[in-house]
Amino acid sequence: MYAGGGSGVLAQALSDVDVSPIEGQSGWLVRNALNDRLGAGRQNGGARYRLDIRLDDKVEGLGQLSNDTITRERRTVRARYQLVDIASGNVLLDATAGSDAGFDVVNSEYAVIAAEQTALENLSQEIADQIVTRVSVRLREAK
Repeated sequence: MYAGGGSGVLAQALSDVDVSPIEGQSGWLVRNALNDRLGAGRQNGGARYRLDIRLDDKVEGLGQLSNDTITRERRTVRARYQLVDIASGNVLLDATAGSDAGFDVVNSEYAVIAAEQTALENLSQEIADQIVTRVSVRLREAK
């Protein structure tokens, strides 16, 4: 699929994908991860494709003690995305990606915030990988 490395047909097609802005911190992280993987900025002219993404990011309590104290949380990030051909306006791909991560809630508020942030960063990378894989397959089929 990646024959030719950075100058191959698929790498060139991926660099023609522009990622639309995504709301929130999780959106910023996912967009940056996607731009890193797609090689944004390598294209010479304007983008040929646009990737529109909507994220659903939530944190929910899982483990609970007898005094109703939450001991474990799960962060779930889901992405609904569309790959659009800019010239024609046709939607080439309409799919979802998602992942979740669990972390312990401890007495240190700093530790909990750090664990939650680390989970979000890791989930953003995983979602970006899923999206790029599906987009790559779709663009490969189109060539």
